[in-house]
Order: sequence, then structure tokens, then C-alpha cells
Amino acid sequence: MNMTQIEQIARELRGTVIELTHQAKPAHLASALSCIDILAVLYWSVLNIDPAKPLAEDRDRFILSKGHAALALYSVLAKRGFCSNEILQTFNNNGGKLAEHPGPQCIPGVEAATGSLGHGLPIGNGLALASRLSGRNNRVFVLLSDGECNEGSVWEAAMFAGKQKLSNLCAIVDFNKWQATGRSQEILALDPLPDKWQAFGWETVRLDGHDVRKLDATLADMPRRSGKPLAIIADTIKGKGVSFMEDDNNWHYRVPTAEEVVAAKRELGLV
Repeated sequence: MNMTQIEQIARELRGTVIELTHQAKPAHLASALSCIDILAVLYWSVLNIDPAKPLAEDRDRFILSKGHAALALYSVLAKRGFCSNEILQTFNNNGGKLAEHPGPQCIPGVEAATGSLGHGLPIGNGLALASRLSGRNNRVFVLLSDGECNEGSVWEAAMFAGKQKLSNLCAIVDFNKWQATGRSQEILALDPLPDKWQAFGWETVRLDGHDVRKLDATLADMPRRSGKPLAIIADTIKGKGVSFMEDDNNWHYRVPTAEEVVAAKRELGLV
């Protein structure tokens, strides 16, 4: 699949996420929109996965450590064929499978329960190390938020991966510069974020997290020839794709009205 097609898939996914947010009334819309391009490249170009064999031993693993963006992952899995659109439409319904944060194996393709921030990278460490010990070639990709990098468990896991030279492990930081209550840099001193990962023994790349071509070229180059784990600092925009949502932290909790859904889909070229 070429990158122009993946860009169109990303627009369609944004439309789905916005519609379901209006329908189900969860929080974290803007946080889901900032990582859509990363997920689209992973699921349509990079990951060795098969929806018909979601538990295949040789599959690549993806862990959504920023579990509050679960709606983005659910939308991707439905579009990729891991679950039906009917199940997707039950998102955030009482008694349904798709909670606001993902439960363990709630649907095929969800590898772990996440949402309690700081847990995804340690899980990724275990999966990457287990792959090495078992003689398989599974790659492991973990998507974190920048606010999640406040957690000490992230840096403990980063030290472990660097020490073990887990070259089949990639951590992607969705660096949209916001947390729930303010700018990330105002909460704790994240900068210089790439240098921190490098100091912990990681090969580090900083790129535009909405440039699908750069994402594809970097993510596909795994495992790294350096023998180190890879940290991608992906500069993103919270609420990406809709002008009245972009870089506006009110959309961390706001739910769009029916009129705003139409306006957003118009901007995305979906109506």
C-alpha cells in the first residue's frame, strides 16, 4: 500500500474517531487524533500481523501504552479486520467489550491492558526479551505519550532495554506537547527529550509524527543495525486534522456536537 493511500486511511480513521466520540461521549479525543498517522503507518505498512491469525507466534507486537487513546486503536483494528464495525459501534457502552481504556485481549489485536501510564514499555521489554530468548524475530513497538514520560517506570524500563540491547524494541513518543492540565514542559522538565533517551542507551530519531513517509522509512528499519533499541520522538499536534481542535487542550475532555462532527468531516474531506 502506498503512502497516499495510508494518508487517506488516516483521514477516514480521524472521521471515525470523531463520530464515535460524539456518540459515546468519552474523553481524550485530541489525544487519539494526534497518534492516528503513527498507527496508520504501523498497521498498513510496517507490522507483521494477520487479522486471521491474531495470536500467531511470529507476529509483531504493538502496545498502546497511552491507553487513553484506545478509540484510535479500536478504530484501526476494526478497519484492519481484527473486529467488526458492529463491535466498534459498541465503544464505551455498558457491558460492551470496548472500554474507554483497553482491557486485556478485549478484542483480537489488543495485546495488553493499558491506561495506567508507565506500564506499556515494561511490557514491551518483556515481549522483546522473550522473543530473543526463544529464538524468534518478533519486533515490538510501544506508543507512549509525552506526559507518560513523567513516570519513573518508563525510565527504569528504558535503562533495562538499553542495558539488554533490545534492538527489536521501538518506543514511539507521541510528543504533542500537552498533558491533561497544561503544557508538558510546564509540568515537568521533559526537554531535551531525545537526549534523555540517548543517554539511556537508545538510538534516537526525532521526526514529524504526521509525515507518513518519514514514519514508514524509520519504523520499517527494525531491528536497528546499531544493536540498540530505537526511540522515536514524534512531534505531533494534539487534535491533528481539524483546525478548531488542533493544539487546543480543551479537546482533552470536550465532546464534539453534531454540528462540529460535520464541520470536522468537511475539513477532512469526508463529506
